[in-house]
Amino acid sequence: MSNKEYIERGRFAPSPTGRMHLGNVFSALLSWLSIKAQGGKWVLRIEDIDPQRSRMEYADLIMSDLEWLGLTWDEGPFYQSERGEIYEAELQKLADRGMTYPCYCTRADILATQAPHESDGRVVYKGTCRNLKPGTHSGPAAVRMRVPEEGEGVITFVDGHYGEQTVDLTTQCGDFIVRRKDGAWAYQLAVVVDDALMGITEVVRGRDLLLSSPQQIYLAKELGFAPPRFTHLPLLCNTEGQRLSKRDRSLDMEALRSRFEAEDIIGLLAYKAGLQESPNRVTAEELVAGFDWSKIAYGNIEF
Repeated sequence: MSNKEYIERGRFAPSPTGRMHLGNVFSALLSWLSIKAQGGKWVLRIEDIDPQRSRMEYADLIMSDLEWLGLTWDEGPFYQSERGEIYEAELQKLADRGMTYPCYCTRADILATQAPHESDGRVVYKGTCRNLKPGTHSGPAAVRMRVPEEGEGVITFVDGHYGEQTVDLTTQCGDFIVRRKDGAWAYQLAVVVDDALMGITEVVRGRDLLLSSPQQIYLAKELGFAPPRFTHLPLLCNTEGQRLSKRDRSLDMEALRSRFEAEDIIGLLAYKAGLQESPNRVTAEELVAGFDWSKIAYGNIEF
């Protein structure tokens, strides 16, 4: 692709497991503004790979809410549930190189291996099944991606908002799942393949997913893809410091649409983010010209 044809491409990739809430809207808004400020295209991808929790009615509501907010997409929607053959082919490439292995561990098995000082909630897989001899176990198994040996798995990247990040995959992540035990595709594999094949150049998302970025950079490179740029956002939290979630029904789009106009919501989020000095009503389109990452807050934003 020549420079003349090159165009920045961002994406919003919600999971249709419930109605969007204010935190989802915040991520969508900043992703949309960032790519539009660069003259790029915004791609909508529905990440419906969890068959137990994904519902088409939620996907329809997400699209309705985005359109109501003025966050229109240039391409899509693309549904991950329709892309299984693509993921299968990419997983086979890894398997052929010995980069994956079956894992029979339960969550209880994995938690039992965690050291007492690992109290931040992060679960690091210790490689229990890494070198099992074939035929040792039977029954359903997850598929894990091997990370390098300790000291060789250090990934450094520059986050678009939080600057340089360095993560040791071996000690901070461990071998990670690329296909679940029930056969469903794991987030890390699907998102890496889709971002690459859809030409995504910029990923904007909440900083709770920051640790996913080095795993995705590593996986992308092992598959021969150039990883996108990653930019992470501060999280929207309630007054008790808890991240907003789909459990906060008073802040989901059903409640918000019944009480406010789209410009009210966009204006409040822009004010909280640092994009305007007061929570004045504004459209997303009106924010594009003045958008700058340097204006965005770094710490969690309280609602």
